[in-house]
Amino acid sequence: MKRIVLVIVVIAAMLSGCISGEEETELTIYTYDSFVSDWGPGPIVIPLFEEKYGVEVKVVSIGSSGDMIARAIAEKDNPQADILLGINDLQMYRAFSNDILEGYEPEDSDILPEDLIMDDQWRLTPFDYGHMALIYDSEALQDPPTSFEDLKDAKWKDMVIMEDPRTSSPGLSFLLWTIAAYGEGFDEYWSSISESILTVAPSWSTAYYGMFMEGEAPMVVSYSTSPAYHLEFEETDKYQGIIFEEGGFLQIEGAGIVNGASSPNLAKKFIDFMLSEEFQQELALTQFMMPVNPDVELPGSYHEIVEVTDFILQLDRTLLEDNLEGWIEDWLEAIG
Repeated sequence: MKRIVLVIVVIAAMLSGCISGEEETELTIYTYDSFVSDWGPGPIVIPLFEEKYGVEVKVVSIGSSGDMIARAIAEKDNPQADILLGINDLQMYRAFSNDILEGYEPEDSDILPEDLIMDDQWRLTPFDYGHMALIYDSEALQDPPTSFEDLKDAKWKDMVIMEDPRTSSPGLSFLLWTIAAYGEGFDEYWSSISESILTVAPSWSTAYYGMFMEGEAPMVVSYSTSPAYHLEFEETDKYQGIIFEEGGFLQIEGAGIVNGASSPNLAKKFIDFMLSEEFQQELALTQFMMPVNPDVELPGSYHEIVEVTDFILQLDRTLLEDNLEGWIEDWLEAIG
C-alpha cells in the first residue's frame, strides 16, 4: 500500500510540474517591426533570454502596435502568443477593454518610478518611455519656440511638420499633450497654430525622414531622444529638442501576458527579465527611448543632448476609450 501511495505522490508531483509550467520550452512574442529589425533590441536581448533559461523564443513581427493588438483580439478565443510587447499607453485601453491580457506584477516592480506604472492591475509592465518634443534643425533655426504659446506666432508659418494622430503614435501623443495643457480649449489652440503647420504626415517616418531630414521644414514632432541618434551615429549636434515650458508629456511602452497563454510561466520570467539591466541597457541605442530601470547608465550622447523634465503634464489614459473619437473630430475641425 505504501508503494502505491508513493507512486501516486510521484505522479502527482510530475503532473504538478507540467501544470505549473516547468516543462515550458517555447515562448511566442508578438511585437512591432522595429523591435526585431537588424538595428532593434530584439536580436540582442532575445538570445540572452534563450541562453539564460535554455528555451526557444519565437518572435512574430506584426507591423505596428495597433496591428498587434488587433491580431490578439482576433485570436482571443484561441491565443497564439504568450506576450504582446510594444503596447503604448495611448492604445492600452483597446487591449484592456477586450480582456486580452492577464495581470502579473514583476518581481522587481518596486524599481519602477510611480509615474511610469501603466496599470494598477499590472496587465502591462513598462519597458521604455519617451518625452515628447519639438525637434528642430539648429542650423536652419537659431531661435526656436520654447512654449505652446510661442508656436502661435505668425513667424512660424509653415515651419512645423506634424504627424496624424489617427495613424501615428507621436502624432497622437502631441495631440494629447495639447489636451493636457489646454483642457477643453485644446481645439482653439490648434486653430491658433494651424498656420504654423506645413503638413500633417501619415507616419513618424514620413514626417521625420521623408520631410524634416530633407529640409522641407525646420521643425518636427518627435521624441526628445531623437537628437541622440544623430549625435551617436552621424556625429552632429545640429538637431536639438524642445520640451515646452508648460510641461512635458510622456509616451510609455509596455509588454503584457496574453490571457490563455500556452507558456504563462515562461512569459512571467520574460517580463521579469525585461526589467533587468541586461535587457534595459540595450534600449537607449536601439529603440532610442529611455529605459525604465533607473539603475541603467545612459550613454554619453543622452547626457549631452537629450532634453528631459520632471514637470510632466498629466492626462488620465482611461479617458481615451470614451473621449478619443470626439477629440479627433474636434482636432480635424480645428485644423481645417
